[in-house]
Amino acid sequence: MNKYKETFGVDISKAVFDVHGSNKGHDRYGNDGPGFKKFLGHLPEGSLVVMEATGYYHYRLAQFLYKNGITVSVVNPLSVKRFIQMKLAKVKTDKSDAKAICDYALVNEVPLYDALTDSQSKCLQLFRLLDMYLKQRTATKNKIHGEEVLGVPSKFVYRPLVRNRKQLDKEVTAIESKILSLVKGDQQEQLTLLTSIPGIGLKTALFLIVVTDGFRKFETASQLCSYVGMTPTIRESGSSVRGRARISKVGNGKLRNLLFLCSFNACKHNRACKGVYERIVNKGKSKKLALIAVANKLLKQSFAIAKSGRPYDESYVSVLPR
Repeated sequence: MNKYKETFGVDISKAVFDVHGSNKGHDRYGNDGPGFKKFLGHLPEGSLVVMEATGYYHYRLAQFLYKNGITVSVVNPLSVKRFIQMKLAKVKTDKSDAKAICDYALVNEVPLYDALTDSQSKCLQLFRLLDMYLKQRTATKNKIHGEEVLGVPSKFVYRPLVRNRKQLDKEVTAIESKILSLVKGDQQEQLTLLTSIPGIGLKTALFLIVVTDGFRKFETASQLCSYVGMTPTIRESGSSVRGRARISKVGNGKLRNLLFLCSFNACKHNRACKGVYERIVNKGKSKKLALIAVANKLLKQSFAIAKSGRPYDESYVSVLPR
């Protein structure tokens, strides 16, 4: 099934990435510029490099190889996980994972990677940095709150924490401004349209535009929902298995989390989303399930508005394919 001269499976971690070639076997490189160049020098002509979608880590290597003329594929990690389980593998290391990715690509048709624009690549790196600072800021706020609860406003502990929080606030604001300026340069109109939806905040709108390439990657809303992992999976078999329907979670986890947070505000201020929430809750379903449905509705609204070029109108009914 594989038509390439040699296939390489890549397992990426923060500092290094392990590689298994179908002919060459295992090797390891640094997850940085020199490591990328060394790996590129070892790739024979006509090779295919396959890696898992690992949050932010895989983007840099995928972009580098693509720009240097190497055929790249980024596969869903859950597909590889199921492949490993099917083989009843008992060993799990970075080395074994790289080999499993290589074996998976040899027997399956894998999608080819479509490179990000320079603007998208910069935005994703900035989002990664933003997440790091937001986590640090939250941890600092919790420490300050703990000091206040304990009644220990020590100048040796409390004041440094306050200064640290103020510095983190500045860093977060600066990064958000950089992301905003990058997106505004290309897609200011689309950003304005998305933020007209009650419940969709600026950060979610920015991330939506970046990861979907301005919604050009998808032809229908259902394709977008599948990419994000908002589509339901049903577990039924015979007369004994009657599992609850759940969202697939096979997709972009960060975007899914952002949409779920947006759903809290949307079910109060977005009339269509409020109707979805109340209908599900009135049927006796859980509030969490209703919020997931609201997040799914927000995603479909975003797709319809981005494709139609119309600002949000609560009386408007989309006629785009779903």
